[in-house]
Amino acid sequence: EKWGIDRMLVLKNIVKDYVTSDIVVHALKNVNLKFRRSEFVSIVGASGCGKTTTLNIVGGLDRYTSGDLIIEGTSTKDYTDSDWDTYRNHRIGFVFQSYNLITHLDIFSNVELSLTLSGVSKSERKRLVLDALDKVGLKEYAHKKPNQLSGGQMQRVAIARALVNNPDIVLADEPTGALDSVTSVQVMDILKEIAKDKLVIMVTHNMPLAEAYSTRIITFKDGEVISDSNPYEEEIKEVEVKKVRRTSMNFLTAIKLSFNNLKTKLGRTLITSVAGSIGIIGVACVLAVSSGFTDYIDGMQKDELSGFPIQINTQTILAEEIFENLNQMPGNTLTEYPTENKIYGYEPISMSQLIHTNPLSEEYANYIKENIEGTELVSSVTYGYGLNINILGKNDEGNIYKVNNSSVGWQQLIGSEEFILSQYDLLENGKYPTTSNEVLLVVDKYNRLANSQIAALGYENKSEYSFDEIIGHEFKLVTNNDYYVYNSEKNIYEVNKDLDSMYNSVNSRTLKISGILRVKKDASSAFMNNGIAYTDTLMAEMLENAYQSDVVLAQLKEENKEYNVLTGKTMNANSLKNQLTSLGGSKIPTSINIYPVSFESKEAITTILDKYNLNPDGTKKPTKEQIVYTDLAASVTEVMSTMIDAIKIVLVVFASISLIVSSVMIGIITYVSVVERTKEIGVLRSLGARKKDIKRVFSAEVLIIGFTAGVIGVLFTYLISIPANEIVLNLAQIPNLAALKLGEAISLVIVSMILTFVAGLIPSNVAANKDPVVALRTE
Repeated sequence: EKWGIDRMLVLKNIVKDYVTSDIVVHALKNVNLKFRRSEFVSIVGASGCGKTTTLNIVGGLDRYTSGDLIIEGTSTKDYTDSDWDTYRNHRIGFVFQSYNLITHLDIFSNVELSLTLSGVSKSERKRLVLDALDKVGLKEYAHKKPNQLSGGQMQRVAIARALVNNPDIVLADEPTGALDSVTSVQVMDILKEIAKDKLVIMVTHNMPLAEAYSTRIITFKDGEVISDSNPYEEEIKEVEVKKVRRTSMNFLTAIKLSFNNLKTKLGRTLITSVAGSIGIIGVACVLAVSSGFTDYIDGMQKDELSGFPIQINTQTILAEEIFENLNQMPGNTLTEYPTENKIYGYEPISMSQLIHTNPLSEEYANYIKENIEGTELVSSVTYGYGLNINILGKNDEGNIYKVNNSSVGWQQLIGSEEFILSQYDLLENGKYPTTSNEVLLVVDKYNRLANSQIAALGYENKSEYSFDEIIGHEFKLVTNNDYYVYNSEKNIYEVNKDLDSMYNSVNSRTLKISGILRVKKDASSAFMNNGIAYTDTLMAEMLENAYQSDVVLAQLKEENKEYNVLTGKTMNANSLKNQLTSLGGSKIPTSINIYPVSFESKEAITTILDKYNLNPDGTKKPTKEQIVYTDLAASVTEVMSTMIDAIKIVLVVFASISLIVSSVMIGIITYVSVVERTKEIGVLRSLGARKKDIKRVFSAEVLIIGFTAGVIGVLFTYLISIPANEIVLNLAQIPNLAALKLGEAISLVIVSMILTFVAGLIPSNVAANKDPVVALRTE
């Protein structure tokens, strides 16, 4: 235990000067006083003599200029702000002339405040508060507000607040100054009872009351003690000194104080919160539209674009390389905008350097077949071989002609029937091919074909054609053995000039147009060109037939590796490769199209494709050995996502301006609240609240406003999204365009709270630094 001597308080040579401009006011002049542990002391004297200043110095609200205030033998010269706060909370109880109750708190909460600052548990606080109110006869008024009580009752509440923390010293500043004589007697009786075991120091102008109730009267004049009716002669006697702990207001208490204050000004609070929510609404609407559109794009990618093929062609453009090299040439160590007076040379990057040639091989085709084709990841895998197909047609006059494949646009159907029909409409009277001998005609969204294509199909030149004229139209697919004839004299294979024999050959196959395809209105992309499209089954059959043809076998002979069997001229290895490809003599695909069954499976497929480009040790193969694929769906969505992100950033920046403006406005409102609650600040400081506790009260207030503004903004955004989504759905057929995500909504509320907290820092600091003595005098 800690023990001290039997004296509560000593004022030793206390001097207090107030300095204003060049004027120094000597409020106290070498005041020396000693106080007993329990006595009722009245300090009297004319106005301005230093009575209240002495009381404020004893209460730790004001600081002495020189001298020393000694508490139970301990000097306060080295007291920190925290020490003074603890001293006021545990050792001092204030009773003010104007009661100084916090109007937006009920009686119970007013009395409870000092206990909360002391860190007393909730159950213990309740017991102590009710006991204190019972002692002053107001237990049944615990949940009333101060404005529901009489003056005398409010003063008794102030006494209960002063006593609830069991202080050693009760300081009463004109406690009966605002009361009638009957009520004054009631209050003095309570103070006299308190003085039996505590030190009560009262400042008063009412000399009869002082003489009737005090055990000691000290008279001040011009800042000095001129008389003391019962001076204390010190007796050395050990007494127990109670332990105290630092004061601290928890954040919940700060929130409660601020919340109750805001409730008393509900209209202004709601208007402020609504004004603060405007910026949140702007940002929330931008995020909602951005999220909704991103979800729409993701959904389109998953539901529609997921079926788009991953394409592997002979050549592809290295898109990443393009952007990289536009900004920085390889080996360039120069900085932008150099200051040296020099010119530097460099070798520009040509477009050809950015075109990557994929080293497609049978090994790679087998890798696809073993790891991807036939798995549950894909709906189909198609291979293109660059084979020139031999087509003959017959026009309206019955004349046979060679079909110019490049003019007609012969192409292999890309993907499964399900995927193609998800992007293209099969027009009336047509059907999808059920055999390899059936083909489709692809037209644009206007049902158009180029005149050159119509001519190549064998139709006479006219402005329009009925579907019945097109569907059922036939072509002849001629084999290599019928199309190329060997010329023994020249030792070359020439194109057969006998069109009738080729057309009527038993080896020729009849191809028939079974239907017409047109891209859908809501298709993600028109990935097929206008013209004739045939099945991959037909391609496989043509390739197998061509591979066994005479012209191909001749070209594959060892002695013909540098000899072109079609021209009789020599050729290099690359030309030979191209020659075999066009004749159908190569089983190395020139293109591979992989059709994922879903968005998730596409990611698994690209992982498998990427793995091929790695060495066994996990490092990347040299660029020339890598196979680069094109993910059309990812490319489309990446571009759109980039645009959405760019637009979102711009709109959020603009919307944030109103958010900042509203936050500044909240800061101004908070400053007004500080001015309005100045007396409350003084009361809290008198109860032992620290500067940081005061700051915490106003920080809690702006956080509540920020939270309310954020919630209002988010809820308004959700509400306005309902009709907005209906309008957009009807106009643009885009569902749920505005879709604010829960995470974004929570983030916006947090942002609103952070911004208002920052805006409230200055007012909160102003509040924390207010002089408690000045604050208590504010009306």
